[in-house]
Amino acid sequence: MKIHVVNRGIHGHKKRKRLGRGPGSGQGKTAGRGHKGAGSRAGNSQHPTFQGGTMPLVRRVPKRGFNNRWALQVAVINVGQLDANYEAGELVTLESLSDKNLARGRFDVLKVLGDGELTKKLRVQAHRFSKSAVEKIQQSGGELIVLPAKTPVEEKKRQQRQPSK
Repeated sequence: MKIHVVNRGIHGHKKRKRLGRGPGSGQGKTAGRGHKGAGSRAGNSQHPTFQGGTMPLVRRVPKRGFNNRWALQVAVINVGQLDANYEAGELVTLESLSDKNLARGRFDVLKVLGDGELTKKLRVQAHRFSKSAVEKIQQSGGELIVLPAKTPVEEKKRQQRQPSK
């Protein structure tokens, strides 16, 4: 094999396809648009969900539910994960969880769930705890620290209305 054979056919700048430039070009006359119909005309475009006249899937499937734009984004972590990733006596914070890749992405509230076993005494900071998680953390001699949740807008408005004493 020779070097000039290896690079054959590789071009830095590919020439654009010149449509409608005679029969010898292979893209002459109809220029790849076919004969007649809306697709052959200038200015033609179709809706992205158009399915050739069939009732589109988007319209066949019933509307259901809604997305609550004010819902809090809840990140969950299990007691078993804490046991595997922390040493006895350590403080479990939001920062330490993100450093250890246990609580990824953006979230408003962290909830500790009770799946798995906890054998170490840990001090756990979170916004919410399930009943089983509370039992397991207290059984192992650990401590629960409940973080304050975000204050709702309505509550802030209520506080502003009331005169401070």
